[in-house]
Amino acid sequence: MEYIAYDVKGAVGVITITRERALNALNSQVLDELNETLDNVDLDTVRCLVLTGAGSKSFVAGADIGEMSTLTKSEGEAFGKKGNDVFRKLETFPIPVIAAVNGFALGGGCEISMSCDIRLCSDNAVFGQPEVGLGITPGFGGTQRLARLVSPGMAKQLIYTARNIKADEAYRIGLVNAVYSASKDEEGNVTATAQENLMAAAMKMASGIAKNAPIAVRNCKKAINEGLEVDMDSALVVEEKLFGDCFETEDQRYGMAFFLDKNKEKVKEPFKNR
Repeated sequence: MEYIAYDVKGAVGVITITRERALNALNSQVLDELNETLDNVDLDTVRCLVLTGAGSKSFVAGADIGEMSTLTKSEGEAFGKKGNDVFRKLETFPIPVIAAVNGFALGGGCEISMSCDIRLCSDNAVFGQPEVGLGITPGFGGTQRLARLVSPGMAKQLIYTARNIKADEAYRIGLVNAVYSASKDEEGNVTATAQENLMAAAMKMASGIAKNAPIAVRNCKKAINEGLEVDMDSALVVEEKLFGDCFETEDQRYGMAFFLDKNKEKVKEPFKNR
């Protein structure tokens, strides 16, 4: 892997896009390496992923304009499909994925963050879909996911104007879940950068998710994702089936037995994922 680093810390996997000199822009190689990395995640041990970008300036600055500039119509469509296939794999990945966004998240960077379950960012994050200024449309799901996340009207405004927004506005419109700033001591000295606090928060959240019953967490993700694509009556059937699927698992038996144990004499052990 030239542009993707993958580390496992306990039950949390950390995927870092490391094309720092190009502000982590997405070219075909980055997309292929990300796809391969997802295929190689050990789902028996890893229960949550954190996705981030290397360096202090950019999460993902966008798709690689140099690569796109000479594409034909058919090649452009194929490049869009490559990105969409990888992002859809990320979106439907069995375990939760948290995007830790520091710096630029533009075009493909905004789109890949929206493919994750949860978005956390530092106060220097910048989001946007600037494609119409380049003579193209968003091509990696931006026209679809942004409208679903923030509202059709706000999505149209951001996409039509190609205007970038800062972290506080991204939080206000619901594009991100939380914004993190630098920590300072009483004398005003920085004790932790915004990026450090962002990654600490992302890892804390991921570790908290990883401690819960993994079958239940996976089923919750599937229920939410699939339910959003159908009408309410059909969505409730999806939920009922996935709710029922949790029963007779070791995790369900253990979790409920521990809850009902009034003396709590048993030491709570990690859920078994079966």
